[in-house]
Amino acid sequence: QVRLVESGGGLVQAGDSLRLSCAASGRTASTYAMGWFRQAPGKEREFVAAVRWSGGSTSYLDSVKGRFTISRDNAKFTVYLQMNSLKPEDTAVYYCAAVYRTIWSLTSRSGYDYWGQGTQVTVSS
Repeated sequence: QVRLVESGGGLVQAGDSLRLSCAASGRTASTYAMGWFRQAPGKEREFVAAVRWSGGSTSYLDSVKGRFTISRDNAKFTVYLQMNSLKPEDTAVYYCAAVYRTIWSLTSRSGYDYWGQGTQVTVSS
């Protein structure tokens, strides 16, 4: 089994920065990709960013490009989401996700097998 534990959420003002972390434990040796999704109240959970473990290629939601950066620490099986220039519309519960098999699309929620419990990010204006 795999366990994903997120940390780093909080309440910040518009323009501030936060860094989210997600540590994986359990079956981690065959990690294919890890990603971040978010869900705002009354909205569907949406893709934010993802990174392939081998090679490190990344994908981003258009609205966060240039503001958010996803990175990984292979030795620690940890993925990070550095969020800069935060906006009120970034307010959501952020979820970490992982997949241990090859998938075609990193942006589809259905492609991921394991999920964290979520961490709240609130950006005030």
